[in-house]
Amino acid sequence: MTTATAPGEKPQSTRLTVLLPFAIVTLIWGSTWIVIRDQLGIVPPSWSVSYRFAIAGIAMIAWALIRRDSLKLDARGWMFACGLALAQFCLNFNFVYRAELYITSGLVAVIFAILLVPNAILARVFLGQRMGKQLLVGSVIAVAGIALLFVHEAREGTASTVAVLTGIGITLLGVLSASTANIMQGTETSKRYPMASMLGISMLLGTLGNALWAWATVGPPVIEMRLGYIAGLLYLGIAASAVAFFLYFNVIRVIGPAKAAYSGVIVPVIAMLFSTVFEGYRWSPLALGGGVLAMIGLVIALRARRPNR
Repeated sequence: MTTATAPGEKPQSTRLTVLLPFAIVTLIWGSTWIVIRDQLGIVPPSWSVSYRFAIAGIAMIAWALIRRDSLKLDARGWMFACGLALAQFCLNFNFVYRAELYITSGLVAVIFAILLVPNAILARVFLGQRMGKQLLVGSVIAVAGIALLFVHEAREGTASTVAVLTGIGITLLGVLSASTANIMQGTETSKRYPMASMLGISMLLGTLGNALWAWATVGPPVIEMRLGYIAGLLYLGIAASAVAFFLYFNVIRVIGPAKAAYSGVIVPVIAMLFSTVFEGYRWSPLALGGGVLAMIGLVIALRARRPNR
């Protein structure tokens, strides 16, 4: 049955407590693609990811201490933290950084927008959440917009066919990793532990995993003492990781992984807006149409009630 809503009361997904963090996360993550692109070069991607989540983990632990959240985990909590660290903070971001070595950041952002598809499927399988007609209609419209954006970005790219296919494949692996982490946050197990504590511990575990992988594959730590690189690390670590994941995972707990994934639908549009300002990006009719459809799909989907269970 559909969750009842009191007369005059707004659906859970339209309340300010959901829409505000949703908007903040979307804005932050829409800006990260340009920053990540700037991180590529001297420092191997695995080390950049390690530095990013070291900063994020420390920030989250500090926030947990300020909130007086317990940092103690039982055996189940440690297993959950390790799984989250592997899926979200190791595999996902290593795939994303490497994908941008082959294809444009815009194309990576567009492909990541299909996160709503595996999120919806896995939420149905593991959490018993049904999409409902309104969410399904919004998803179809949004996917149509994503398809237009994908065609536009693919046409604009200058990489070879092999490079494009490699980049797309790596990005899809990142999407599956992120979706796994999203579903984990929708489980009852995740709700047993304070969000800040769990995130901080998972991020530091992810840092350890990333650092071990980086050292084994590309050698000792490498750092670029360029102001832009350091500033980018701080932004990605604090704003795009500590702040954004804390807000995003809390939204997942309220409205479910399928609807929360709609942040990824708007992220490519935001990324293109940033590119318009900082890189001189010019909107084609195809990109404009895709952006409009994505926005329409988002509005329809977020006006749906909470996921049925």
